[in-house]
Amino acid sequence: MDPLPRQTSLQNTGDAGENWVRQYLGQQGWRILAQQWRCRWGELDLVACRSGVLAFVEVKTRSPGSWDQTGLLAVGIPKQQRLIRAAQAFLSQHPHLSELPCRFDVALVESRASKEGTDYALVEYLEGAFELY
Repeated sequence: MDPLPRQTSLQNTGDAGENWVRQYLGQQGWRILAQQWRCRWGELDLVACRSGVLAFVEVKTRSPGSWDQTGLLAVGIPKQQRLIRAAQAFLSQHPHLSELPCRFDVALVESRASKEGTDYALVEYLEGAFELY
């Protein structure tokens, strides 16, 4: 049997950014329902619930200076459409959640090299970054 392929450094950075946002949301009182949930239309980085609101959170982790002016270009229209379809698939598999108000958030995380390794910092958390069309 062939060994499993190694994750690329970009995958490792992305996973670390997602884990950082997961901890951040937990500290904000969010309950994480899923992480890296996959379906045929793509992946939902995080699905979280708090106070009767369901948030589908897309996490974008970048190095310093690699953001567009507002960070919104990190999740363009085609990506938004895939996320919406994935969210619909998630809700079809979890019908008890389908009555909750839903939103799509984007977390922009910066990775910074340090002497101890890599540090992560939240650049911006965009609540309701985009809506259903």
